[in-house]
Amino acid sequence: MGVTKEEIFTEEQNKIARIAKVIGHPARVAILQYLIKTNSCVCGDLVEEIGLAQPTISQHLKELKNLGVIKGTISGTSVCYCIDAENWQKLTTSLVNLINLTPSSNTDCC
Repeated sequence: MGVTKEEIFTEEQNKIARIAKVIGHPARVAILQYLIKTNSCVCGDLVEEIGLAQPTISQHLKELKNLGVIKGTISGTSVCYCIDAENWQKLTTSLVNLINLTPSSNTDCC
């Protein structure tokens, strides 16, 4: 697979592509939905809720955290995760702006 030439795209295009790549896995969507619903949780809760192994959940959490959409705090031997509200707003704004683009009403298309 070729290397993406990120420099030829706008910052916003690259940002949306990164968001789409990270949330493009159903387990990550399920994790986000659970965190939004519960407002916070411990990793063990996610294992029970989603049904994947703890190392798998941890890898998905790492990707979401690297994107900045979740944050975690250490409490003893557990990490409590929650949605980063400020970054969530930025993420949703970027996606909504893309979705709200209106295609031209060109009737000559295919």
